[in-house]
Amino acid sequence: MVNRALEVNPPNADININYKASNFLWAIFAAMLFTDILMMAWCFTLPKGRRTFHYLSIIILTTASIAYFSMASDLGATPVYVEFYDVGYTRQIWYVRYIDWVITTPCLLLELVLATGLPLSDIIALIFFDEVMIITGLVGGLVVSSYKWGYFAFGCAALVYIWFILLWPAMRSVTLLGPDFKRAYVTSAVILSVVWTGYPIAWGLADGGNYITPTAEMVFYGVLDFVAKPVFTLFHVYMLSKVDYTKMQLQSGKFSEGASLISHPAQHAELDSMRKNARADSTAVGVAEPRHSTATAVGREV
Repeated sequence: MVNRALEVNPPNADININYKASNFLWAIFAAMLFTDILMMAWCFTLPKGRRTFHYLSIIILTTASIAYFSMASDLGATPVYVEFYDVGYTRQIWYVRYIDWVITTPCLLLELVLATGLPLSDIIALIFFDEVMIITGLVGGLVVSSYKWGYFAFGCAALVYIWFILLWPAMRSVTLLGPDFKRAYVTSAVILSVVWTGYPIAWGLADGGNYITPTAEMVFYGVLDFVAKPVFTLFHVYMLSKVDYTKMQLQSGKFSEGASLISHPAQHAELDSMRKNARADSTAVGVAEPRHSTATAVGREV
């Protein structure tokens, strides 16, 4: 099929992507979508109580697929005057990429830290500074003056904080869960940390500095996203499939079909026995059995 995206959706800036970039973006889109479908198929082969990380991966891959569809179609960008080189000309700044990241990067971090036993307070702070990193990148990309580098500095500082949490508190926490968890976490955390090092470099060369062409920008970001999303999610979810899921205590205390029948069969056998005895006692004394709904039931996992 001939790629007519740039004819149907003409570039809106002086410095823009070409057909080579669009073709590359379509290839990344296909990889994202294929991995997304594969993850969905894998997810629905599992009991509902063991799908947490698969659903996070599906959110990541679905969002990225839509973003790359938009960029391959030459949609989701706005023209911004450049500060360096070709001064007086505009360059495409892809806001759709930042919309992707504001959704997918917190999910990537959750995939890591939910399997570490990290305290909730640290997780909240981690997600907040991740959002700071992405939003300052977007704002900096849209700023025409040199003040954009102030936002770049804020984003880099947030990234340093993320590295600190991943490589220190989270590392200590996961050690308590056992060697299997630590092995899965360390490998995945190193992969993600190394890959994320490339993003501020790409931003400085493209969105900020206008040093590389939009085609080179798409290849740079595309390779990073491919490793950080399809490759990382498949690898990390596979590693977690080998660990004891119950140690992560991913439960809300409320009734759901993702029951802990898998993780706590003895508890549910005891609970069923108590319910039967209660019904028998109420029948013996002529007391009607109370009615309840699943909305008020407790004690089962999500």
